[in-house]
Amino acid sequence: MTSSSSTPVFDTATLRARAETLLQLHHRDAPVVLPTAWDVWSARLIADAGFDALTVGSHPLADSLGAADGEGMTLDQALEAIARITGAVDVPVSADLESGYDTDPAALVEKVLAAGVVGINIEDTVHSRGQMRGGQEHADYIARIRRAAEAAGVHLVINGRTDVYKHAHDFADPLAETLHRLSLLEQAGADSLYPVGLPSEQVLTTILEQVSTPLNVTAHPERGAIPEGLALPRLAELGVSRISFGPLLQMALGEQAAQLLGRWNEQ
Repeated sequence: MTSSSSTPVFDTATLRARAETLLQLHHRDAPVVLPTAWDVWSARLIADAGFDALTVGSHPLADSLGAADGEGMTLDQALEAIARITGAVDVPVSADLESGYDTDPAALVEKVLAAGVVGINIEDTVHSRGQMRGGQEHADYIARIRRAAEAAGVHLVINGRTDVYKHAHDFADPLAETLHRLSLLEQAGADSLYPVGLPSEQVLTTILEQVSTPLNVTAHPERGAIPEGLALPRLAELGVSRISFGPLLQMALGEQAAQLLGRWNEQ
């Protein structure tokens, strides 16, 4: 990595090595925990705590910039902030890019690699439309990202997310729809799968039995994972491969900060 200005410049060899490290972390015996950062301070906190990689969450990042989640900031605004993070830590960084900000996959890959990002999370809720992509449409978008990354010479680690259970009332059989979409994402070249908002351990177990690609769940650092507050040992036993925190680490720290500050604001 070299830099002639405030923005770091990452060479392909560095990006390729970090991407390979991130990919390998998804295939070890224990789940990889990827705490979610939102600025340089939080990223350094995570790296200094000994984690091998980290994620940048769209929701906490938006909060840090005074913007709304759901693509309330622009892609360039997000990547400008993310580039400061990737330039400040020596571990692989995966970034939540929501539904891709209506950006062509080739341009998206070019921009994220320029920002030092070696993994991305892409969901099927398109915020500019206010609706979800169809299953095949989302898979096609992921497949085009995969092809663009291959052309760039970096195995960008793609976390394919589906929001079916966030909109469960829109589907006659949310589990069947989730499994269908996850299968399409596997075929499209996703490296990990992320069905958010699962309602129970039973549903999680059923999904794990049906997919062969590493699965991501969201966890609260104190209260455990969604669903049912599952602890790390149970997630490992079930076969979960990847754990991220979404906005929940920032929220947990906010709750603790409110308690600390409250001691100094007693009326």
